[in-house]
Amino acid sequence: MNYVIDTNSKKPAYIQLYEILRREITAEVYRHGERLPSKRLLADETGVSVITVEHAYEILCDEGYVESRERRGYFVTYKKGDLTPVAERASERIINDIPSADGEGFPFSVFSKAMRSVITKYGERILVKSESRGCAELRGAISEYLARAKGITVTPDRIVIGSGAEYLYGLIVQLIGKDSTYAIENPSYEKIFSIYRANGVKCDLLTLSKNGILTSELERTSAGVLHVTPYRSFPSGVTASASKRSEYIEWAKKRNGYIIEDDFNSEFTVSSKNEDTLFSLEPQERVIYVNTFTKTVAPSMRIGYMVLPLGLNDFFSKKLGFYSCTVPTFEQYLLAELIENGDFERHINRTRRHLRQSLKAHLKQNESKSKEIRKKNY
Repeated sequence: MNYVIDTNSKKPAYIQLYEILRREITAEVYRHGERLPSKRLLADETGVSVITVEHAYEILCDEGYVESRERRGYFVTYKKGDLTPVAERASERIINDIPSADGEGFPFSVFSKAMRSVITKYGERILVKSESRGCAELRGAISEYLARAKGITVTPDRIVIGSGAEYLYGLIVQLIGKDSTYAIENPSYEKIFSIYRANGVKCDLLTLSKNGILTSELERTSAGVLHVTPYRSFPSGVTASASKRSEYIEWAKKRNGYIIEDDFNSEFTVSSKNEDTLFSLEPQERVIYVNTFTKTVAPSMRIGYMVLPLGLNDFFSKKLGFYSCTVPTFEQYLLAELIENGDFERHINRTRRHLRQSLKAHLKQNESKSKEIRKKNY
């Protein structure tokens, strides 16, 4: 063990340590079921505080790489996705006990100020039709945001802007084709199935477990396209574990298929770090990343975007490049302004702090109720 924390880095020490440990786990230096070094030992080795180590371990627990066992330490739960059946049980509704971000709307005063700024800044340019993939300003802002927040490093020319995820699903069907079966989570957001069916696509529903789609279901399906919502799939509330995300990627590689990663609402994770996206774990060939701003900004902001893998980027231009962008230019400039001036991320961070506080209060309340019940039963 020879871990070095760069004290001159802008990246916090706990994130550096988390990333080191994650690399060790995914490279199977620490194998499934093995115990990780104690917090004190790791603190002494790296020259950081025990609290810093604990913070790094908490993130690994949140993402499903390790689990904490009382008075025994931290043990690796990550297992390479080799499509070997493991003990999993399906559940129709597995709701994670996490507060909702509903009601934490984007401040209207900030929104209106940005509108005035855009009119002043761009003038009559807001009346000019944007490029087919969306205006360069918005695609550039999203590209920089994804690198900062999601670990997704892509050039703006691989981003396509459209009027919401529903529209983008239709484009994806036209891009990939209708010959393949599309596998989707069961249960999942009903509109996903409806949109694919309306586009003439054959769908296969794959049963969810508490960690993601059952391994046996992934083996069973003949699908060539997998549509997943790794973070808090609706309505089940299931977040795919780190092992399951790896399994999805291996599934796509072995079948020479594609994954449509719907990252809806993931900005509002209560974790101190954004969840790993499938695209960031396999950024080149197999994953089409989709996200929207309907939750993070406003329901009326019908703006979504997708990030294309390299192998589909030029093909998209040739096959679908004739489409006009379906989002008004003014709204694109407005969203670019909110991202570039920091208002968008300030809103995200403010909401996440509120959610963490709500969760803390909720857990404390549950703990008090449990103590009362134990006292009565004693």
